[in-house]
Amino acid sequence: MSKFSAKGPSQRQLRVGENVRHALTQLLQRGEIQDDVLQRHVISISEVSMSPDLKIATCYISPLGGGDSKPIIKALAANAKFIRGKVSPALNQMKYMPEFRFREDTSFNNYAKIDALLHSPQVQRDLNEGDDIDKGSET
Repeated sequence: MSKFSAKGPSQRQLRVGENVRHALTQLLQRGEIQDDVLQRHVISISEVSMSPDLKIATCYISPLGGGDSKPIIKALAANAKFIRGKVSPALNQMKYMPEFRFREDTSFNNYAKIDALLHSPQVQRDLNEGDDIDKGSET
């Protein structure tokens, strides 16, 4: 039986992921990465998901103000080894420095779709019909 459950990340994975996110955020704020694409954009790192062995850090990013994130992800991936070296002093308590992988954060798009669905006329109509049924059963 595996010692890792399907329930989700462990407390340790969450804590290390948050430490990695802070280190990456500080690196990007200082502007130490010499890349034209990265210097033209303000980037938000919403989450860092760690693998169970803490050797892979998947970083979910989105450009603030919208826009295409593909060139940003490509630039971050091209500088992944440099980033790994620059954040290592901030993460010196880790036995192994994780490999960084960058992905687009689509959670905000999902939230927008759900919000649009909830405010759609069809859902509003169904909600209003439900209120009429409830009122009818009370009398």
